[in-house]
Amino acid sequence: MSCGSFGLNRTTYLDLISRRSGHSGWVAALIRTGLIGLSLPYSAITRIRNRLYACGMLKTHHVGVPVICIGNLTTGGTGKTPLVVWLCRHVREKGLGCAILTRGYRTPKGQLSDEPALLAAQCPDVPVVVNPDRVAGAAEAIRNHRAQVLVMDDGFQHRRLARDLDIIAIDATNPFGYGRVLPAGLLREPLTGLKRAHAVVLTRCDQVADEAIARIEEEIRRINRHLAIARSVHAPVAVRTATGAEVPLDQLRDKRVFAFCGIGNPQAFSRTVSQLGATLVGTRAFDDHYRYTPQDLKAVQDQAQSLDAALVLTTQKDWTKIEPCKLPQQGPPLACLAIDLKITAGEELFTALIDRVLGGRIPRPE
Repeated sequence: MSCGSFGLNRTTYLDLISRRSGHSGWVAALIRTGLIGLSLPYSAITRIRNRLYACGMLKTHHVGVPVICIGNLTTGGTGKTPLVVWLCRHVREKGLGCAILTRGYRTPKGQLSDEPALLAAQCPDVPVVVNPDRVAGAAEAIRNHRAQVLVMDDGFQHRRLARDLDIIAIDATNPFGYGRVLPAGLLREPLTGLKRAHAVVLTRCDQVADEAIARIEEEIRRINRHLAIARSVHAPVAVRTATGAEVPLDQLRDKRVFAFCGIGNPQAFSRTVSQLGATLVGTRAFDDHYRYTPQDLKAVQDQAQSLDAALVLTTQKDWTKIEPCKLPQQGPPLACLAIDLKITAGEELFTALIDRVLGGRIPRPE
């Protein structure tokens, strides 16, 4: 189910389910009631499916190598992709070969879609296997790439492939998807799904007060007190231009910037740009996974120029879909903000949990 099914754009849909100001009348209440009605069978089907896996009536498939899954409970924008990159780098630092399993797709021209393309760019020594059938993808990764460890991207609800470790990314700025499953909220399954997980990584913790993070952790532990919980931030690294050059972050201070993106949480990107000291003169949000045309980029640049912006900035994920396009030659230059995930609390327990799963597979130093 998507907001488009109800004739709503994403912004209006989020305003409705979050009960933001301007959406409190009887029409909004009627729409929310309808969405809640639709969410009930969705929630019931999800619970039944999970119970069938729990009792063994639906089978899981083991593939003979450690499988670490990184997923989420909500749809859109939890910051999961930087966590996948962090994990792959950690596994490679241990001397193990790994592969990423993703259900992403390829474009008609055979190119990777945005998230797989970003993973391939950020982890050039890690094969990215694209297959909606994760069991078949796992077999391919082991057979063709001799993977010793499999990192399953966005696979928490994909139960057919057995995993040794389930890690959930939770966006601290909107942790529980307004408390309801789709389409009444953003939850892919009820919060009780946390009982299946082994660890939680809270993302974007720098954008939320410590007291709020403590309340989030308390709610998580109320559901599963055995979870390892780590805190993290999306740490900007540099600004990368179309030529591949890197501009130091301090050059953003007081610069007039226009920001645009097509991600699940566009507000988080805007906040990050502002926190770097840039003067944010305007923003534009496209749909998640939006594929840009040269006309789109020209329109963005024209809008930025009308606001006297000195730079047009987007995300790494969006940049993977922009580079093949013919960039406008006039007006403020386009660039992307490169980020890495940085764990700020709970890293020792979290990495120890991962290393236990890797077990005796880590090569001994000679």
